[in-house]
Amino acid sequence: MCALPTEWAREVGRIRWDRPVRPAAHPAPSPTTRSSRRGHAVVIGASLAGLLAARVLSESYAKVTLLDRDIWADSAQPRGGVPQGSHAHALLARGREVLEELFPGLTDDLVQSGAVADDLQQQCRWYFSGSILASGASGLQGLAVSRPALEDAVRCRVRALPGVRIETGIAVRDLGVDSSARRVIGVVANDVATDGPPVGRSADLVIDASGRNSRAPAWLDELGYESPQVDQVRVDVCYATRHFRRTPGSAGDALAVVVGASPDSPWGGALIRQEGERWIFTIGGYHGERPPLDLDGFRSCAAALAPEFAEVAGTAEPLDDGKYFRFPASTRRRYERLSRFPEGFVVMGDAVCSFNPVYGQGMTVSAVEALALRRCLDAGTARIGSRFFDEIASAVDVPWQIAAGADLDLPDTPGEPSLPTRLINRYIVRLHQAAGDDAELAGAFLRVTNLMAPPPSLLRPDRMLRVLLKGRRRRQPVSDRVPGATSVAPTWDVEPSGR
Repeated sequence: MCALPTEWAREVGRIRWDRPVRPAAHPAPSPTTRSSRRGHAVVIGASLAGLLAARVLSESYAKVTLLDRDIWADSAQPRGGVPQGSHAHALLARGREVLEELFPGLTDDLVQSGAVADDLQQQCRWYFSGSILASGASGLQGLAVSRPALEDAVRCRVRALPGVRIETGIAVRDLGVDSSARRVIGVVANDVATDGPPVGRSADLVIDASGRNSRAPAWLDELGYESPQVDQVRVDVCYATRHFRRTPGSAGDALAVVVGASPDSPWGGALIRQEGERWIFTIGGYHGERPPLDLDGFRSCAAALAPEFAEVAGTAEPLDDGKYFRFPASTRRRYERLSRFPEGFVVMGDAVCSFNPVYGQGMTVSAVEALALRRCLDAGTARIGSRFFDEIASAVDVPWQIAAGADLDLPDTPGEPSLPTRLINRYIVRLHQAAGDDAELAGAFLRVTNLMAPPPSLLRPDRMLRVLLKGRRRRQPVSDRVPGATSVAPTWDVEPSGR
């Protein structure tokens, strides 16, 4: 199986699994009937995807254990396993909707703790393709909250579920399988702090939600299965993020201000309100472009992007010295194309598809996948991995096409977009221009990017006509070279884990 130290390999050979694994009954029992639930499910990774998986598993399993290699305090603080947690995060409207379904009252509780919820079109400013989208009431509710605060709120609710346990400082090193290698019967893990020997933990179902550095492809290969085909779009995005004190009225009291990169300029940024009367302010560049982190350089860079950016960076009180983050490539593992997959095993979240974070899709896709996992469990556990991958393929397709299509349109992105993608990209530019004074078009675009409507909805005849009549190419508000920025990649002390 996976490469373990020699002394560990000997230990693995001596592991005795504490009980046999029997096929689970189906359909899934009622969430209120604990005595009739299935046995034990193990989730690798206790980030948001893992927490949402545990929430769904708690409805049909008597015992759910989350194993995470991080050790964290019981507070809303960034942690090593989520290196992008210190940077701007977006919870799309569809993601907030799913979280509210899984955790009723979560939005209100977060707002009471200082988060801000409001209409994503009416209270946000969106700069795309040289135009600012028209304001209007869209009905899309956004939630401005830091990633640590959101994750902490979800984690508290998951911990309170009967039968659910979160263990920290535990690294999963391998899968345990039966003698035929056709069924996963648990995991092999050890304590990070003591670096002790591996211990086998039995499970009726194992969920890998360990993030983009998932070991699942290697585990499959070592078990004699085919590893999934990988689609990749190289973006080499570099972020610089600083926090500023927010004062009432700044940036027009917007919930968020977002500037998108384009073929004319590899620069973008996001200014988002957070709890504690703060702004989180992230500026990013593609393909080796590095935004400055020092205050003067950051201010100069911000001023070239949008007037709201210039105002906040130039007048607000800085709260920290800032941090960098680098994201090399969007990666999609095509598990749905595998002809064979072991029973009792599922891979989800960033371990399946890791999106360019500038589009803010990751948390929402993980939430949608949690609902797909619930539907699969309702139909039983036979072939659950294969059925789950088939179920989520279409859910991943749309955000992948949005992100990959836009990134492939940038001049320095390796790979050629297909002719349909090029035509759609040209159409979207025209739509952005038309949506500058057409609130209905702007709302339609935001419903697609928030995964609340399918992309073909933008091609309705009435909308296409307005786009073709109104759309005009204007000069980008973003300069091709942002003042103070460099094209020299920063030195990274630790490569982000991406979990």
